[in-house]
Amino acid sequence: MFERLVRSWSLIKGSAAVVRDNKSLLLFPIVSGFATIVIFVSFLSPLLGVEDFDVASSQDEAIVYVWLALLYFALYFVSIFFNTALVSVALLRLSGSPAGLGAGFARAAGRLPAILGYALLAASVGLLLRVIEERVGWIGRITAGILGVTWTVATFLAVPCLAARDIGPLEALSESAKLLKQTWGENIAGNVGISFVFTLGYFLIILGTIALMVAVPAGQPGFLAAIAIAGIVVL
Repeated sequence: MFERLVRSWSLIKGSAAVVRDNKSLLLFPIVSGFATIVIFVSFLSPLLGVEDFDVASSQDEAIVYVWLALLYFALYFVSIFFNTALVSVALLRLSGSPAGLGAGFARAAGRLPAILGYALLAASVGLLLRVIEERVGWIGRITAGILGVTWTVATFLAVPCLAARDIGPLEALSESAKLLKQTWGENIAGNVGISFVFTLGYFLIILGTIALMVAVPAGQPGFLAAIAIAGIVVL
């Protein structure tokens, strides 16, 4: 177990080295986050100013579910597309091949049919869990929670599979479940180790920020500077 935790630290250092050599990779999560905001605004804007909308009516309820299905699909597509691009670059860089944004986006674009199919599959499962949660009371909430955790675990490695191999969404799901079963201990130890390192880092940042805020009186430039610096470091 200790060896696996040490390996997590090696992965973090390797990841940091890749980002340090190619800082443009940080654009993947930034652009993905911006696209997510645009999608939310695009879907919420039509609802503003609608006064005669009655969720209790069967027609409007159907509209809500269609709206949710489209929203889920759009959000999943953006997330999967950018993660596929990022994982593609990571795999290339860790294998010693030079790669940047262009290579990542090219790989994701080449896997577009599979990404669309997987986004549709994920959105369908998400909507189904939402329906179960809303329709079956507390039993539905428990059932949806269990199924949600099972789905999250089963699909943990689906995006890396899509990025690494020319396979379809169902094959990626099957491969993800198979790989997770084979490497269960590695994945748990890896996530525990990486989470511990980042939790420790955030704790030290918070501790340092509190120390600066205590040392500098409230309202002083240094007080606001401490908060700003902490925010930048966390980001």
